[in-house]
Amino acid sequence: MDDLKSKYLTLIDSVGDETGLEDLRVQALGKKGEISLQMRELGKMTPEERQTAGPALNALKDEINSALIAKKSALGDAALDARLRSEWLDVTLPARDRPAGSIHPISQVTEEVTAIFADMGFSVAEGPQIESDWYNFDALNIPGHHPARAEMDTFYTHRSDGDDRPPHVLRTHTSPVQIRTMEAQGAPLRIICPGRVYRADYDQTHTPMFNQIEGLAIDKDISMANLKWVLEEFAAAFFEVDKIEVRFRASHFPFTEPSAEIDFRCSWVDGQLKLGEGDDWLEAGGSGMVHPKVLEAAGVDSSVYQGFAFGLGIDRLAMLKYGIPDLRAFFDSDLRWLRHYGFQPRDVPTLHGGLSK
Repeated sequence: MDDLKSKYLTLIDSVGDETGLEDLRVQALGKKGEISLQMRELGKMTPEERQTAGPALNALKDEINSALIAKKSALGDAALDARLRSEWLDVTLPARDRPAGSIHPISQVTEEVTAIFADMGFSVAEGPQIESDWYNFDALNIPGHHPARAEMDTFYTHRSDGDDRPPHVLRTHTSPVQIRTMEAQGAPLRIICPGRVYRADYDQTHTPMFNQIEGLAIDKDISMANLKWVLEEFAAAFFEVDKIEVRFRASHFPFTEPSAEIDFRCSWVDGQLKLGEGDDWLEAGGSGMVHPKVLEAAGVDSSVYQGFAFGLGIDRLAMLKYGIPDLRAFFDSDLRWLRHYGFQPRDVPTLHGGLSK
């Protein structure tokens, strides 16, 4: 064993590359290596001989292993040092051009809208995009005969034969998030619910999937006046004008009473839209005071609390602010369109730095 130890320590010390080192490892410790063969001889020895030879062989194996590991580390360090001495890099050269992505207008406008409402004390709530029939319709006081529940307007999921449960739906609005949040947090609360929604519609101003943001404020003394102030403040901040007049038009939604369409004062000059001035009105969304049945369905006492809700289309807001003519282009994944209308990550509009592109 002393001869084996001296032999392999000498060979390991003199080897000059990792290939030769691996050959030595196999020669000594491989299945048919010299030390491995010696280990097999232990079975032929008497118990007294094994008590002496066994520990000695294990110590030899460990020492050879340690020497191999140390030599491999030393060879690696030497190779790295040689490479560092032979290679060089001119750090003064300009960096190579890399393709840069852009922030989609939907993502940017969602951030802008969220920042404005956060500044007014609203928090963000989210929920699933596949909803139950109860959260999407029943809890929102939408009756079974309502046109929105027809298959021509709503995407329903499939149920197996014999499963009589109402099918789930791709949510048609983010209002189910309001129900879920009221159930979880109760009242009072102030939230906005941005997210994707789905309806069976497709033309220049409608797509089967689009993005919506809804707002909800519940407290003991909230009125339509509060709703109008919130919308006026939001519109003025988003479109970066001193003031935008908001007009309510009487309407009907099952989940609000009274209900009102939201219009912004505007003008059209040579085909260009200007918000905040003029004699025309631009339809922006829907709103109203939350129906007592909706509050009760969400576990809120309608005899104590009341509140307002509103809904705005994020895609529509992006089209108005940044002059995008066709809603369908938002989802075409055309790189030319994305480069033109997208935002550079380090140059995005912010509430504190100015919202203009």
